[in-house]
Amino acid sequence: MLTACRNLSWTFLSPTYRRLCTRRSSLSPSALCSSASTVSSIPPSLSSPTHSHSFLTSRQTSVPLHPSVHFSPTRSFSHSSHCSGPMELKEVLKVLEKLAPLSLAESWDNVGLLVEPSKARPVKTILLTNDLTDAVMEEAENMSCDLIISYHPPLFRPIKRLVQKDWKQRLAMRAVEAGIVIFSPHTSWDSVRGGVNDWLVGGLGSGQVSVVSQALSGASHSHKLEFMVRSTEELNTVMEELKACDGGTTLQHSISRPDISGIHVSITCSDSALTPIVQTLLQHTTPSQSLCILKLEKPPLLGHGQGRLSVLNQPVTVATAIQKMKSHLGLNHLRLALGLGQTLESSVCTVAVCAGSGASVLNGVKADLYITGEMSHHEVLDAVAKGTSVLLSDHSNSERGFLAVFRERLAVRLPESFTVVVSKADRDPLEVV
Repeated sequence: MLTACRNLSWTFLSPTYRRLCTRRSSLSPSALCSSASTVSSIPPSLSSPTHSHSFLTSRQTSVPLHPSVHFSPTRSFSHSSHCSGPMELKEVLKVLEKLAPLSLAESWDNVGLLVEPSKARPVKTILLTNDLTDAVMEEAENMSCDLIISYHPPLFRPIKRLVQKDWKQRLAMRAVEAGIVIFSPHTSWDSVRGGVNDWLVGGLGSGQVSVVSQALSGASHSHKLEFMVRSTEELNTVMEELKACDGGTTLQHSISRPDISGIHVSITCSDSALTPIVQTLLQHTTPSQSLCILKLEKPPLLGHGQGRLSVLNQPVTVATAIQKMKSHLGLNHLRLALGLGQTLESSVCTVAVCAGSGASVLNGVKADLYITGEMSHHEVLDAVAKGTSVLLSDHSNSERGFLAVFRERLAVRLPESFTVVVSKADRDPLEVV
């Protein structure tokens, strides 16, 4: 989880954004974005159009925003819910993609369809697991599983050979031989609204929840170019040449009223069209002398991203927070590091969480308590020195409980004849002895 949200300079907000702000969700209606060290809400002033004057190095956010997606506990009335038999793999993958688009995953992650046997059968039995181990694979084989959804990708790094001595490759080959498909969602589940991190932060009760590291749209970058021409004739000539450069597919332009200095032109183009368009404009004297280029930043996907920060509606003590999280995670033991000057009776008003190994996401976030699976010794010391207490559960224990939640959400979107189960063999490799 290595992302950090970039500071964004907003130009204007479309009606799409206003609809997103009012859409019902399990989180606060405020969509929050942070830099690596702060968490702050989008100001109320952004609910109305604003304008900014930018120079050559300025950055702006492009719009409209993409429609929001989030987990919903209600039954889907899609065509699949009316089927009675098995479904083709591609149809099941569509359901999974709707629940948590893979585009939300981190760029370094390896998500999606990881193993697809050449003779894969229609899907009717699905096994959910946090990690794919030998014990889980044996469980899948015994139940004649068609699809394993493994939260952590069992295949992560590139491989050059398929051999039995590597345990992950051995599991992949067993899956192929048994005709079992393997799919991994990993950080797409972390990022999506209503996903793993929202489930984790909910363990301490309700609160005003915000995203720590904001997810951005997967759309490609675009650019805004502003320049001037002397006359309508020159404008027509330049625009015809520019349309030829861009193929006429993505080029958008607007023209302001002419003044004594000429006609002001603003165009938006794709990343691939930028170089030929600039080369064309440089061949004309007035446009080349007045050219200004701005890179349009990808818009944020409101409510989606890594980590969550909650301002609790009802503050709790550190001791109470421990008991609540033990119950939420189904654990008998957690590891605690008290922040400087804190005691078990100190009040917890704000909590920041990140499932798994969360130090890179939580670093610099101001909160009374951090909750994650694991942090290094020095990362814990850094947090404690700043007065933040740390609660650790071990890596997969901070994630595994979400499988039961996801099972319900997936089951209502599949035919009733489907079998969707959570693995009984899956467990964190570490235990207190």
